[in-house]
Amino acid sequence: MKQTSQPPALSLGYGLIDSHCHLDMETSQDAIDDIIGSAKQCHVHTIITIGIDLASSQRAVELAHTYPGVYASVGIHPHSAEEGDDAVYQQLKELATSKKMVAYGEIGLDYAKQYAPVERQRLEFTRQLKIAKELELPIIIHDREAHEDTVHIIKEQGPFPASGVMHCFSGNMAFAHQVLDLGLYISIPGIVTFKNASDLQKVAREIPLNRMLLETDGPFLAPVPFRGKRNRPEYLLYTAAMVAELRGISIDEVARQTSRNTQQLFSLPDQGDEQ
Repeated sequence: MKQTSQPPALSLGYGLIDSHCHLDMETSQDAIDDIIGSAKQCHVHTIITIGIDLASSQRAVELAHTYPGVYASVGIHPHSAEEGDDAVYQQLKELATSKKMVAYGEIGLDYAKQYAPVERQRLEFTRQLKIAKELELPIIIHDREAHEDTVHIIKEQGPFPASGVMHCFSGNMAFAHQVLDLGLYISIPGIVTFKNASDLQKVAREIPLNRMLLETDGPFLAPVPFRGKRNRPEYLLYTAAMVAELRGISIDEVARQTSRNTQQLFSLPDQGDEQ
């Protein structure tokens, strides 16, 4: 894909959905206003803002109720696993009753940085999978250098009728098949635009398009040509354009199908009906 800061064009007017973003990490309300406004101008009409601990989960729900087209998830990220306790989980369950709360996560395992002990991560991941199942919510999974244990725990606690997504997918095709066999979707991040992302590019090229979501993971992992800068939902166009190029299809087809997938997974309203 030609590296240019000029955003790719959507000719059919069918917008994109950023299935994973951290709006709560922006520094001010004005910054959030600007990000959401710019996203809509670039045809990113819906954003899922993600909870990673109690405070960010509360903020995610607040933002979802403030902005049309913004929806929330709640959960305890593996980095924050030591915050998990009965009182926190009770508060998350209460947040889960909010009208615009659509998923449970970001939960999972992170063996790369291990900000929390591995055993504690496994314990809290298991506890939260049970909560998500109880609440009948789709799960948003974080997996970093923990493929085997992540799959094992999900299998052990499953099945999950509400399905879920492996966010910011970082594995190869063999792992992609395992994830798909679990009934989960695969979310493609901006990393797919990086020159050295051959495994992810193969996954984006070969998995069924009806099992794919797109995400920014903003403010992290901005796609080329913004690599190294703060990521924004508007940059999702570049990820969609790369997926389209890899698959030899139009960006409009990528937008249409991935948006449908995201709407189906998270029970979102049709475009134009967002609240």
